Amino acid sequence: MQWNKLVPELIVTDLKRSYQFWVKILGFSVMYQRTEEKFIYVELDGVQFMLEQQQQGQWLTGVLAYPLGRGINFQFEVDQLDSILNRLDVAQWPLFAALEERWYRAETIEHGQKQFLVQDPDGYLLRIVEVIGERAITLD
Repeated sequence: MQWNKLVPELIVTDLKRSYQFWVKILGFSVMYQRTEEKFIYVELDGVQFMLEQQQQGQWLTGVLAYPLGRGINFQFEVDQLDSILNRLDVAQWPLFAALEERWYRAETIEHGQKQFLVQDPDGYLLRIVEVIGERAITLD
């Protein structure tokens, strides 16, 4: 297993419901789990998350209230954006922001991506992207 140097650990309210969303709909694989701790470690195209059901003894900095993760969105790149969109559609899961093509400037280059945003069952905001390339730009 390849372990990322940064892996967000999300506290969720219902691990079974989160499993359905992250694994069955988005297509993540379970790398390992600790069922006695209601914990799963998931991966998709090199993107990794830890999901742990809310319980006593966790590192909480405040009261958790829906939507969880306010003020942050997790952008991650996938190889097949369309298959994820299809599974979300079949599951009738609403998008937070529809699919769009965006170009983001980084000095004299623009990075292009197709992207959409969706919230998981606890309201964590996910920006899922597929890279479409780079292009040079001229700055005035």
